[in-house]
Amino acid sequence: MKKLSARRRHPLAAVVVLLLALAATGGLYAAFAPASKAQADETAQSLAIDEGKKLYSVGCASCHGTGGQGTTDGPQLVGVGSAAVDFQVGTGRMPAQQPGAQVPKKKVIYTQAEIDQLAAYVASLGAGPIVPTKSQVSPEGADVAKGGDLFRTNCAQCHNFTGEGGALTNGKYAPNLEGVDPKHIYEAMQTGPQSMPSFPDSTMPEQQKKDIIAYIKTVNSSESASPGGLSLGGLGPVSEGLFGWIFGLGALIAVAIWVAAHTAKAKKS
Repeated sequence: MKKLSARRRHPLAAVVVLLLALAATGGLYAAFAPASKAQADETAQSLAIDEGKKLYSVGCASCHGTGGQGTTDGPQLVGVGSAAVDFQVGTGRMPAQQPGAQVPKKKVIYTQAEIDQLAAYVASLGAGPIVPTKSQVSPEGADVAKGGDLFRTNCAQCHNFTGEGGALTNGKYAPNLEGVDPKHIYEAMQTGPQSMPSFPDSTMPEQQKKDIIAYIKTVNSSESASPGGLSLGGLGPVSEGLFGWIFGLGALIAVAIWVAAHTAKAKKS
């Protein structure tokens, strides 16, 4: 009886064995489990940067330098951020076709996936404005009237008060904003491409950018009525005055000639 009692296990022994088994199982799971979401995202970002570097070396390095340091043919890209790349490449302005006073918008030659890879690589060179999310450019919750006030105060001097665009100095121009992707409008405000000033969030908060985008989307659409009749391209008093001089004054001259001719005929008869 003493021998049997000596061999009897302690009541907590089974609990200890169970805990050890669970610990071993957890260790095995940790060793063979899939990588966490954060690790997966980091790996995907690294791959995107690597692919973007390859695309950059082929299509961008000749002008902007092998490390984005810039050359005499192109500005440096360190610190411009992913938003600048998405705007310039996503609108076809880059790669530039030829040097000039201003690089025009043209057909896009990269897919969106390739643009994202290029943006990831350039962003890795230095921190800068990032590509906006869908919620940042969505017109939901935007104030169109306030956006009109902001646009006329900050943008109309170049783009015209309805966003139809206009001429600048030395062969430059402000492009027409009708039909432009809201994301690209937001990125242009963030980065200030070419002759345009930049409007960071410290100067123009995100909500104000949304208001401006909503105004641009509305002002030239069927949602916006023109109580004055024909908009004449929405170019404002210059085009209206020119129309008045050419057609109005021309009509008056034609009437005056007609009256003079018929008066002369009446006197002769």
